[in-house]
Amino acid sequence: MRTIPTDLAARIESGAAMLCHVWLLTRSDAVRLGFTDHDRELSVDGVVCSAASGWTAGAADQALGFAAGAGAAAGALDSDAITEADIAAGLYDGCEVECRRVDWTDPTLSVTLWSGRIGKLKREGGAFTAEVEGPLAQLERVAGRTYGRLCDANLGDGRCTVSSSHPDFSLGCDKRFATCRDRFSNTLNFRGFPTIPGDDFIGIYPAEGERNDGTSRR
Repeated sequence: MRTIPTDLAARIESGAAMLCHVWLLTRSDAVRLGFTDHDRELSVDGVVCSAASGWTAGAADQALGFAAGAGAAAGALDSDAITEADIAAGLYDGCEVECRRVDWTDPTLSVTLWSGRIGKLKREGGAFTAEVEGPLAQLERVAGRTYGRLCDANLGDGRCTVSSSHPDFSLGCDKRFATCRDRFSNTLNFRGFPTIPGDDFIGIYPAEGERNDGTSRR
């Protein structure tokens, strides 16, 4: 539930509120930036929110329960605040974002609509699209390794150890055990589990005429 300041609620009820959107960003280098869809700059929490940033609201998807929720923001790189170099340097990866509804006649009156982190920022020419993940998106991230038949190492990395000078290196690797064995002779460093039972193994049962001597079904 959102908490709306009493004065802002009173203005909204009376129809006197002059509202706009404000986005506050905290980058990975701790630099704070602000943007607004108002036609002039606003100062919110000590951050000057630029009105000429090219930052605009996009679609938002918010769900109940434990769904992660997602939002989007898009724009053009027409502001000194958002530079191609900073995007390439990864300063916006994992950037914290807070969207507020603000009374532009008194920016101290605001309510937070949503907050999250930039999970992915795409660049196409002079434009950008930021995918904003909700707080519960952390619950969907994989921590540690997962068990699967395919190798989870990358060809040539420290876990794979295949040298880039290998004659078949340019052919790549499809991460299957047979490829690791036959093409690269690298079975000792295979980082998958080729004999792990599949979903079909769970449903099998003893049947008449089959070998039922207690040994492995594999």
